[in-house]
Amino acid sequence: MRIVLAEDSLLLREGLVRLFDEAGAQVVAAVGDAPELLAAVREYRPDVAVVDVRMPPTFTDDGLRAAVEIRRTVPGTAVLMLSQYVEESYAADLLTTGGGVGYLLKDRVAKLGELTDALERVAAGGTALDPEVVAALFSTRTRRDPLEKLSPREREVLALMAEGRRNQAIGRALTLSPGTVEKHIAAIFDKLGLPPSADDHRRVLAVLAWLRGTPPTAS
Repeated sequence: MRIVLAEDSLLLREGLVRLFDEAGAQVVAAVGDAPELLAAVREYRPDVAVVDVRMPPTFTDDGLRAAVEIRRTVPGTAVLMLSQYVEESYAADLLTTGGGVGYLLKDRVAKLGELTDALERVAAGGTALDPEVVAALFSTRTRRDPLEKLSPREREVLALMAEGRRNQAIGRALTLSPGTVEKHIAAIFDKLGLPPSADDHRRVLAVLAWLRGTPPTAS
């Protein structure tokens, strides 16, 4: 897996390069600001861009805006955002660009297994949301949204889907059999109006419906 890394802290950037190397990934470019990130992605066409949310030149949402631009102009590139804090709006903005995206807190990155798992998920076109981000997003849901049809258990399953968990991991977390997990997921798809489709990743569409608060559209 080829990675372009964008992190303004030199010390953290070097540490992340070592972590990615341990994870079996190749960092083809490591940069310190948003303009350099865009240039590196266009030059190297990596599998994943790993991006700090707040970085130069303004130290506000430069990383996020660069990530959205990457998704628009280099659509084959997956994006994994890193942040020091839970910033729900940033996660929602990123996920509305489609599958192949993730949002992790920097504290989580130190755990090699979780980092590797997140990279693999986004590279495969799925999602990888930090559990704390998922909890924050759920706490800000409004009552009138397409997910009000879901049962409490189905919401739990969808939350784990948002983290990027596969069926087996969902079953372990909720102490459910594989068949029961499949039934819950099928019910979620049915209630959200997501019929089988060869073109759309229904798990990603379900997560997007949750983030947007609007019924998803499957082609």
